[in-house]
Amino acid sequence: MATRRYAFSWDFVGNVREGRPNLGNSARIEVYRLFQYTMRDVVELRYGTEASEEIMRECGELAGRKFCERFIGPCENFDDFVATVQQVLLDFGIGILRVETANYETSHFTLTVAEDLDCSGLPDMEHTVCHYDEGFLAGVLFSHAGVEFNVREIDCWCTGDRTCRFEARPRQKPQHTEKTPD
Repeated sequence: MATRRYAFSWDFVGNVREGRPNLGNSARIEVYRLFQYTMRDVVELRYGTEASEEIMRECGELAGRKFCERFIGPCENFDDFVATVQQVLLDFGIGILRVETANYETSHFTLTVAEDLDCSGLPDMEHTVCHYDEGFLAGVLFSHAGVEFNVREIDCWCTGDRTCRFEARPRQKPQHTEKTPD
């Protein structure tokens, strides 16, 4: 098997202070969206809409896990974890996270992200667009709980709402049915 060239590593972030001594570590949101939506366009053309959305979720999930490893770390309980994630997302300008509802018995959560990096300010499109965020939140939740989550956006700036709302539930393990002999 060939060596992978792009397996994620923080080395891809590099030494920003050295590499961008004048411009620093920030860029305009238009550049981020240009990158994301041109990449999505190419992936959708090549693989179709459904596959492109799933690829964005997978990318987001990896990013959420790596983000937590690097910037959040272990937290003693869920409330401390959420508070830390909220502050770091705010510090990075990613969005304003809120836990709207939390059922600790079923691990079902409703989360909102206001001023979302991916879509706040976009025109109405009559469909959600934050598939990367779905994955990112799933990765963040996994980092604390050690359980894989399905996260789906139920309200989006692009559907006329002014905050993005996500439902998070633990992934169901496949049910195995035994075949009975004829």
